[in-house]
Amino acid sequence: MGDHAPVAAEEYDYEGLPPNFTLVENMAAGAFAGIAEHTLMYPFDLLKTRLQVLNPSPGGLYTGVSHALSTISKAEGIGSLWKGISSVVLGAGPAHAVYFATYEAVKHAMGGNNGNEHHPLAAATSGACATIASDALMNPFDVIKQRMQVHGSVYRSIVQCTRTVYRNEGLAAFYVSYPTTLCMTVPFTALQFTAYESLSKVFKTRKGYDPVTHCGAGALAGAFAAGLTTPLDVIKTLLQTRGTAKDAEIRSAKGIFRAASIIKRQHGYAGFFRGLRPRIITTMPSTAICWSSYEMAKAYFIRHQDD
Repeated sequence: MGDHAPVAAEEYDYEGLPPNFTLVENMAAGAFAGIAEHTLMYPFDLLKTRLQVLNPSPGGLYTGVSHALSTISKAEGIGSLWKGISSVVLGAGPAHAVYFATYEAVKHAMGGNNGNEHHPLAAATSGACATIASDALMNPFDVIKQRMQVHGSVYRSIVQCTRTVYRNEGLAAFYVSYPTTLCMTVPFTALQFTAYESLSKVFKTRKGYDPVTHCGAGALAGAFAAGLTTPLDVIKTLLQTRGTAKDAEIRSAKGIFRAASIIKRQHGYAGFFRGLRPRIITTMPSTAICWSSYEMAKAYFIRHQDD
């Protein structure tokens, strides 16, 4: 960082960024956080997708998380719990790099790094902007991931899946769920970031990197946001996996309202909370890993910026 004047750690608020913290360092911290989060929690994400699918193929009907885990492990092998993970690894790094870079830039622009005061509006706005930017990049990878996750999936690689979906359904198939994704992730991220910033202020007992605080605040913030946005996640799953459905009505679903009406008619209001438990089980450690990994990487760059 030769052109930057060194900034001592005690001279700025750790929760903000030091003046010479570069965009590349911030994006690297975000990419590290994204890959760590999605890789470690991927099996639970697969279980969530399997439980959310309406009218699954024979052998893909599960009564709960433990039943799904044991059934999949016995019938398909333990390795099947990571089916489609390559799509997430490829997409999560760049998407989270954009995610956290946008988050820090908007938060700084709105004065969210000024002093030790709580800035809920800055946190919510920066979170919403971050997810709009990152989801535009991640959505196609998420579609491929879920197509490979469903029971009976014929796809063996992300290349095969991408070519088949593009050939049979066109480019629009990779973004048919994008409006729904934003309807879910914008409030999810706004809720999560606001809760995380609030809880971090409450829990933190010392300056600098505090893994216990970051893990605890991240987990609770993630659970809170995940629970409230589960209905939209169910709708997103229906739209992203419609190409694998046997039900003609589901295969022709286009848009959030059409998907919602199908779920309501076939499963009632309870259908909007399919996969709630694995979603929360996945999200709590995921957000804990994501935030603590991001803060750890940020702390690393801060410590080494004088080198």
